Amino acid sequence: MNKLFIVGNLTRDPELRTTSSGISVCSFTVAVNRRRSSTAAGQPEADFFRVSAWRALGENCQKYLAKGRKVAVTGAVSVSTYQGNDGTTRATLEVNADDVEFLSPKGEGGAPADMPSAGYAPAGPVPQGSSFVQVDEEELPF
Repeated sequence: MNKLFIVGNLTRDPELRTTSSGISVCSFTVAVNRRRSSTAAGQPEADFFRVSAWRALGENCQKYLAKGRKVAVTGAVSVSTYQGNDGTTRATLEVNADDVEFLSPKGEGGAPADMPSAGYAPAGPVPQGSSFVQVDEEELPF
C-alpha cells in the first residue's frame, strides 16, 4: 500500500495545464517542516513534495490555492532521481493527490475572497433552553 499524508504550505502558486487529451492537471509544491530539527540559523528544516492533482480536484486547487496557503494532501508517492547542474545525483518526491484539503482560514495566506469557508455555520438561531452557546469565530483562541 502506497499512501502518503502530508500537511504543509505551498511554496509557489499552483500551475494548471491541460493534457493533449483534454484532462486538467494542477502542479504545486508543498513544504513540510520537520519536527525537532532546525538549521544553524534557527529555521526549521523542510522536505519538499511536488504534487499533481488531476481533473476537478486540480481545477479547484488552481482556483482556491496560492503561495503560502496551508494544505493537507493524501495520495500515492513516487521517487525519481536526476543529475543536478553540479553533477550530484538528486532525488525528488512526487505525490499523485487523491485528496487535497484547504486548511488556511478564509482570507489568509493569499486566499481568494470567494473561497468557501471551511468552518461550520449553524442554519438558524440556537434554540432557547439548549446547552449550546453561540460563539463569534473572532473570539476563538485558535
